[in-house]
Amino acid sequence: MKQLVVNADDFGLCSEVNRAVIQANQQGILTAASLMIAAPAAKEAVALAKANPKLKVGLHFICVDGFGLLSQKPFSSNLIWAGVRYFFSPAWRRRLKEELTAQMEAYLETGLVCDHLNAHNHFHLHPVVRKIVMNLAQRHKIRKIRWPSPAPLSRALKKKLDAAGLTRNDHTFGLKETGRMTEEAWLKQIPQIRDGMTEAYCHPAVSSSPATEKWLKNYNCVEEFKALVSPRVKGALQEARIRLC
Repeated sequence: MKQLVVNADDFGLCSEVNRAVIQANQQGILTAASLMIAAPAAKEAVALAKANPKLKVGLHFICVDGFGLLSQKPFSSNLIWAGVRYFFSPAWRRRLKEELTAQMEAYLETGLVCDHLNAHNHFHLHPVVRKIVMNLAQRHKIRKIRWPSPAPLSRALKKKLDAAGLTRNDHTFGLKETGRMTEEAWLKQIPQIRDGMTEAYCHPAVSSSPATEKWLKNYNCVEEFKALVSPRVKGALQEARIRLC
């Protein structure tokens, strides 16, 4: 059976993203969203999610290229440098563990069920981040963690998730098309969806905003939103007998 999770990352970034998530869930094919708990519009996102229980919501950990909860300074946008620091610096590893734990606790305090875990820029692929995220998942009985295949280090994550008995998707699409999950991209990808659980992720917004211009630079967020509510995309999924999950 072909099953598909359609997930929006960066829920809570701004009102334009939040409105896109809700509209795409109500009127289109979006089934889930990953919440940035420290983002400026996170409280609005939580309220919207509670008013729309059909939307599955999980936590989108931030440990690079954005703001956390415990420091006024943003995390580095240099992914290589951030990865090196987390791997080699005990002080940065402590900060990382404290920050991700704080984000997990803040999410749980909202009262929302946590459907899944993943990380901004797929940084849960990093071995140090991966260990913390998996420990938090097991501690709080959260079963699902995104497997962003075929990204680098994805094989190691798959092995660790399977050994721990955690649930993951079998396939991913949107990795190569990040920021460009347009109607055309969807119509091209749908015939290639295989049996099993596929996760497609995207970054929709109803319009551009200062937040999307800063944090999602060069992403075509509005076109990604339009694709999620496109009758052509919905019809193609139905024709291919793909079940939305």
